[in-house]
Amino acid sequence: MKRTSQNSSTSGEIQGAESLHDRAVRRQEERRSVRGRGRGVEMSGQTDGGKDSAAATHERVTLVVDGTHFVVDPAVFTAHPDTMLGRMFGPARQHNFTRPNSKGEYELAEGISAAIFRVVLDFYRTGVLRCPDGMSLAELRDACDYLCINFDYSTVKCRDLSALLHELSNDGARRQFEGFLEELVVPAMVSSAQGGERECHIVVLTDDDTVDWDEEHPPPMGEEYSQILYSTKLYRFFKYIENRDVAKALLKERGLKNIRIGIEGYPTCKEKVKRRPGGKSEVIYNYVQRPFIQLSWEKEEGKSRHVDFQCVRSKSVPNLAAAGEGAPRRDHTHPASGRAGPPQRDAQRKLRGREL
Repeated sequence: MKRTSQNSSTSGEIQGAESLHDRAVRRQEERRSVRGRGRGVEMSGQTDGGKDSAAATHERVTLVVDGTHFVVDPAVFTAHPDTMLGRMFGPARQHNFTRPNSKGEYELAEGISAAIFRVVLDFYRTGVLRCPDGMSLAELRDACDYLCINFDYSTVKCRDLSALLHELSNDGARRQFEGFLEELVVPAMVSSAQGGERECHIVVLTDDDTVDWDEEHPPPMGEEYSQILYSTKLYRFFKYIENRDVAKALLKERGLKNIRIGIEGYPTCKEKVKRRPGGKSEVIYNYVQRPFIQLSWEKEEGKSRHVDFQCVRSKSVPNLAAAGEGAPRRDHTHPASGRAGPPQRDAQRKLRGREL
């Protein structure tokens, strides 16, 4: 019995040892399987990531701006469909409206620097145009106008508030002058054109200005041919030279020529009359400084389309008649007709040109 108990206890110990060994082996196998699963997940993640990166690389486009290459996902552009880049890489891209070059790159934004285009790309990512120090805000504004990006205080962040407010003032001045142009300036130009004029001189007076001229003695400056506009708002608008520059640029865009906008003296009323010897009188008028617009709508301003004779005075012979008397007499008449020869014809033409 003792032996049996010893054998049973030994077999129990062996079975217990075997169970512990089996458990350890099972745990190792489970750990290996877990590690294998993890590796499989990691590998599948890399593979999927490779596929995603390949797909992303396939979907990305290369833009060439100022000799610099920008690799961009076109989805950032299509999120802003009202901009030029949003239209280029939106549905219009499927219709081959935007075509790459032989290398598959898109060359665009000619005249825009690479530094400014980086700011533009930040706008597509963040919705804000952050103008760094030292960058010209006017150039950034031109780039926004070209790329159809809204340029206002909500989209532009700049440390130089003076430059930002200047650009915003130009926008406001342009919109304001567009109203003045349609309501006031264009009717004055139409009135001059209907009268047979090829140009127009417009003087802008205030609503409180009064013009009282003497009919017998009008101002000697030709002001009677000017168009007069009474508008205090337009008068205040033209007080600033920046507004005059904006107005001039807008008139050029509308196809007008020979544009001059400035400030000049305009006679309003007669002050006194001076009598000169011989019965002539001199009228003195009161002049006020007021804005004016001078422009033309003809292709050739101030050019005559017919041949004009020009009288050229000789430095050696001041008088053609005296030259004919003092010079030795030569018969330049034609023997048959008795008409004047070439030298006399030249003299007659010069005299006629002097009269003209």
